[in-house]
Amino acid sequence: MTMTIHLQVWRQPGAKAAGRFVPYTVDGVDPDMSFLEMLDLLNESLVKRGQDPVAFDSDCREGICGTCGVVIDGVAHGPKRMTTTCELRMRAFRDGQKVTVEPFRAAALPVVKDLVVDRSAFDRIIAKGGYVSVNTGSAPDGNALPIAKPAAEMAMDAAACIGCAACVAACPNASSSLFTAAKIAQLRYLPQGVAERERRVVGMVVQMDVEGFGDCSNHGECEAVCPKGIAITNIALMRREYARALLREDGS
Repeated sequence: MTMTIHLQVWRQPGAKAAGRFVPYTVDGVDPDMSFLEMLDLLNESLVKRGQDPVAFDSDCREGICGTCGVVIDGVAHGPKRMTTTCELRMRAFRDGQKVTVEPFRAAALPVVKDLVVDRSAFDRIIAKGGYVSVNTGSAPDGNALPIAKPAAEMAMDAAACIGCAACVAACPNASSSLFTAAKIAQLRYLPQGVAERERRVVGMVVQMDVEGFGDCSNHGECEAVCPKGIAITNIALMRREYARALLREDGS
């Protein structure tokens, strides 16, 4: 049995243009479709009518790349926890339901068109230290550098961040602290990240502020909407690392 979904979709032709919600009705929606496949169905009907399709981001459509992301009925990525927009199935909605779809909203993530936002601010934060720059030559044997299991697990948990920016969209301060903290933490727990420890955290935190993201005030909304379940304990670690780095710079 197929469904009919009534949408209110944010349409905005460009970053400097005014936007508005436009109503659409999508018929023939299979409950097993993903939310993005439902938008594909909408766009097919718009193209057939000679209208401009709705612009939205997607790539892998497997919840891996972090490219997709819209706010669905006020929740980043929609109503299902730990699920990206591309993984969200239409069976999560009712036949005839009205659904509001809008882009991730933050001053540091300007709208490009419709549901597409510019997330290049995240790239610039990464460029300030979210990597290991030491030339290690060929790949070492996997067991050559023992890493304690708890540290390895915490590093892997932080590295699960896909940079989708749902945390920014959900935060009332539009903070990117969860994203930045995850990128700092994934290297903080590994011996390969120790050499640039202080420089990394200072550079990334400063760039986060330069980009215009707000500060974290521990609302916890970021963790609630994160499709990979990144914990806000990483933010506490980032703050400790930042304070430590500043103290070392002062010679304290």
